Amino acid sequence: MAFLWLLLGLVLLFLSGNWLIKGSVALSRRFKVSTLVVGLTVVAFGTSAPELFVSVKAAWDGVPDLAVGNVVGSNIANIGLILGLVAMVVPIVSQNRGILFDWVVMVLATLLLMFFAYNGTIGFWEGLTFVLALVLYVLWSVLQARRKSARQGEAFLAPGLLLWQALSLIVLSVAGLYVGAEWLVKGAKSLALNWGVSDRVIGISIVAFGTSVPELATSLIAVFRKENDISVGNIIGSNIFNILAVLGLTSLISPLRINDNAMLSVDLLISILFAVVLLVFMLPLKSGCVRRWKGALLFLGYVLYMYLLYT
Repeated sequence: MAFLWLLLGLVLLFLSGNWLIKGSVALSRRFKVSTLVVGLTVVAFGTSAPELFVSVKAAWDGVPDLAVGNVVGSNIANIGLILGLVAMVVPIVSQNRGILFDWVVMVLATLLLMFFAYNGTIGFWEGLTFVLALVLYVLWSVLQARRKSARQGEAFLAPGLLLWQALSLIVLSVAGLYVGAEWLVKGAKSLALNWGVSDRVIGISIVAFGTSVPELATSLIAVFRKENDISVGNIIGSNIFNILAVLGLTSLISPLRINDNAMLSVDLLISILFAVVLLVFMLPLKSGCVRRWKGALLFLGYVLYMYLLYT
């Protein structure tokens, strides 16, 4: 039954995340909001929504290591597993120097998480700091996107959905995310008990993989459509949202006590290591390319980390 709940939760989270993005993009087009702004806000939040619902549910159920492990594991999976796999399929060429700013924000958010979690608890004030930092980041990103959109004279696409259809899809997706999170956490807790491993390990591996599926789908679609900057930007933006939004909002609702010290001494350091390797692989930024062999190295690094996690 643990595997069944886990599988059902993963499927529902994947479908609900896609519905949320589709409905939100249609809504934004109807009100003539720039697609650049949508990408920085709606898509980034939509692909991080499974992590948010799962982490909140885990915190309420008294398994905070699962909540934090889900976020840290997702950030590692986004770079090592997802970008690695995508680059192995189609080399990712990026010519957007602005990615460097987002990369710096991602690393700073990770370091801030390490600092806040040093005493073993991420409380209300730490969560509020995360949320305020997220607001500043989104405002800055939206401002930059609007300037770029104005210079390019962006044409708005047709919504594709009627207003009531877009709103219904958003409501349905939120309900699906809630139920999917319930099932996923239920299955993950049972699996941890059956296998005799910690909540941290299950959160970083299985739960993190499941909640990272929307990022995988979004990045693959973006690369096949030759939107390479969206593929890389989606991963970096999602990692930022995972820390600032997911852990920020979760700790506002319920303080997160980190019971497993390996989260600080190993996992967060691994996430920074993957971030540094990604930046090196993308240099020079004006004509960077994550080639197939680089993607293979990222993927093998992720596989090695998962192996060591269970040994």
